[in-house]
Order: sequence, then structure tokens, then C-alpha cells
Amino acid sequence: MQLNLERPDYTYFLRGADGSGALVNERRLTRSFIIAPNALVEDWAVHDVRTLIPADLDALLALQPALVVLGTGAQQQFPPAAVMAACLQRGIGLEAMTNAAAARTYSVLAGEGRRVVAGFVLPG
Repeated sequence: MQLNLERPDYTYFLRGADGSGALVNERRLTRSFIIAPNALVEDWAVHDVRTLIPADLDALLALQPALVVLGTGAQQQFPPAAVMAACLQRGIGLEAMTNAAAARTYSVLAGEGRRVVAGFVLPG
């Protein structure tokens, strides 16, 4: 069986993430960030999902997603209800999961051509 490495047809691809960092393209990121297939926002000023406010979503929502995947670190946590409501009021889904699960979910959805944006919360 022959295996071929396929490169996605978008600019930023997420190779994986955990509670301490993520690998985007060939770069290791250790600070919270936002990723979409054709956008990368580094140094997202969020360090704890429990303290998120709706304004923290502005950078994610500016990318016009149909779905937001929120990587909450090494453990799954849920953002405050006001943050969930801010997405739902716009008709945008928000799914919170560990960074590892969020990386896998984001990669699948981006590979399918979906309008997905992911925010990853990292301690750095």
C-alpha cells in the first residue's frame, strides 16, 4: 500500500494540541490562539474559559464561522452562559472540549470545507 502526504488546500492547518501547546503548520504555539482555515490570530487574550465574556468572542466571530470549536485546555470546561448565548443569538454553534478533542474536530471540519473557527485556551 502506498501512502501519500496530502496538504490541505488552505493556509493554516492544525497538526495537534494539548493542554500546554499546539502545532500549527510547522510552528509550536504556547499561548492562546484562534485558527480558521485561512486565518491565525496569535496571543488571544484568554487564559481561563470560566472567565470568558462575550466580547472575548469578537475576534472569533469576525471570521464569520458557522461553528466555533472551543478548546478549553487539558480538561473540558464550559464557558459562562452569556458566552454560549452570544453565539446562539447569532445562529452560531459553540462546542467546548479539551484541546486535543478540539484539534481533531477542527481538522475534520476544516478538511470538509466547513466554516469553522477554533479558539484554543493555553496557559502561557
